[in-house]
Amino acid sequence: MLILTERLGPIETGQEADTLTLPFELRIRGRLKATSDSGRELGLFLDRGPVLREGEGLRAESGEIVRVKAAAEPVVTARVEAGLPLARLAYHLGNRHVQLALGEDEGGGFVRFPPDHVLEELAERLGATLERHEAPFDPEPGAYQQLGGHSHEHHHHDHDHEHHHAH
Repeated sequence: MLILTERLGPIETGQEADTLTLPFELRIRGRLKATSDSGRELGLFLDRGPVLREGEGLRAESGEIVRVKAAAEPVVTARVEAGLPLARLAYHLGNRHVQLALGEDEGGGFVRFPPDHVLEELAERLGATLERHEAPFDPEPGAYQQLGGHSHEHHHHDHDHEHHHAH
């Protein structure tokens, strides 16, 4: 078994000895047994927290590098007019605290999410056209993670304070 222990961040295609294609639900785990795309047994023993991203390299104890690929999986791609309608769609879907992928292609801007009838109905009410299909799902990492900013894991907030209630 090839033991992967180090995250390398994005790597260029060709640097890897092998690839590992995983759906989003498995790319959020730091500990995982998996089979590479060439059939090798892999063990992931990584720091917890960051999601494995498409194109990220993982180094094995032996020095070999494996590149992560996002698997195609069922998703809903919601498209609406650019500008305020797209911002409104992203805001209202994001306000539901679900993972969202934001992107742009030849059809314009889009918001992508896992199939969910409540979210789909909301998107349609906001004027979006929905496409139900299979595609890689690589959601936004979040502002604090993306900017390398603060995380609540790295500092302590003292929530032990007095509360006064009038009765």
